[in-house]
Amino acid sequence: MNRRAGAEPSVWASFLRGRFLRGSRVAVAVAGAWFASFAGTSGIWAQAPERVLDIPEAVAATEAEMKPYSERIEHTDVTIPLVPIKGGTFPMGSPDGEPGRAADEGPRHEVKVAPFWMGKFEMTWDAYEIWMFDQDIQRRELAKAAPNLRDKEADEYQLSQPTAPYTDMTFGMGKRGYPAICMTQLAARVYCQWLSAKTGRYYRLPTEAEWEYACRAGTTTAYSFGDDTAALDEHAWHLDNSEEKYHPVGKKKPNPWGLHDMHGNVSEWVLDQHSADYSQWSGGPAVNPLSIPRTEWGRVVRGGSWDVDAKKLRSAARDKSHEDWKQQDPQQPKSIWYLTDALHVGFRIVRPLTPPSAEERAAKWDKQEPFEDRKRKR
Repeated sequence: MNRRAGAEPSVWASFLRGRFLRGSRVAVAVAGAWFASFAGTSGIWAQAPERVLDIPEAVAATEAEMKPYSERIEHTDVTIPLVPIKGGTFPMGSPDGEPGRAADEGPRHEVKVAPFWMGKFEMTWDAYEIWMFDQDIQRRELAKAAPNLRDKEADEYQLSQPTAPYTDMTFGMGKRGYPAICMTQLAARVYCQWLSAKTGRYYRLPTEAEWEYACRAGTTTAYSFGDDTAALDEHAWHLDNSEEKYHPVGKKKPNPWGLHDMHGNVSEWVLDQHSADYSQWSGGPAVNPLSIPRTEWGRVVRGGSWDVDAKKLRSAARDKSHEDWKQQDPQQPKSIWYLTDALHVGFRIVRPLTPPSAEERAAKWDKQEPFEDRKRKR
């Protein structure tokens, strides 16, 4: 089986295509509410206190105040641990002489990233299926609890959630405590929007630069633990030790900043469109760079996975989505949510210390243009 994962059409596309929603009238209502929630300059992230789930450790106004914390998904016992990552400048990409280096990893260039929190682990099925299957809504209704403002905001994104999967997306490899896989980038992005509404804190996928910065954790070697692949088994699940399957998160040693499975286990979606090289960022420090997605395929995943060899687990190694990642999908048209051949792809989340304004989200962080490409291909 080809185990590579695909990318996404836009969130707006998911609203327009009623077959993936619960009725066309609902789709119109959801779309209107979605745009209305971001109409102001600060969106939901800086509104009434009752829109923010109270977690004292998650409160920080400056980088110095950032602490580790666990995000809580209301009406469930699931938490998502996050680690603070200080901002800084680093050399992104690999040097010319690094074994296994690919052409798209250069030229090496200086990048400056702002501080953020990052998921300590890859997103697990435990947290992902709450959104997929309305588990929080079901528990809330069983408890006869009225929805709060956060629930109401989040419910809008659950109306745009995936249809029921057409097969077991774990493919028998394990579920509880294991990384969620086989989702498109669209699904991962909508999950982040749901979680943002559910908690009142702004979450998204990392940029490619943020991901590599966090993976390296201050190192400049091929891996965050050095250059010697003899130590790889202590830090990563890969082709030679995985027994042809993924494994529970957090079972290998963390990198110097406390992040687990940045090398191997599952590859991780980032926001960027793949580029042939980094020439667009040469000429000076690139500040919070992002290659805005313009096409459905060719989105970047990072970190390598359980089914590739050591060279593809390096901190600078890149991979991109391909149509083959949805090759065995039996649906017509093929699902915008699932990737039958992406048994190696998952994601983890980040939360920037300074959340973007509505204008910044529209111009950069939420911007993508795949839906027009899909229409032209038909």
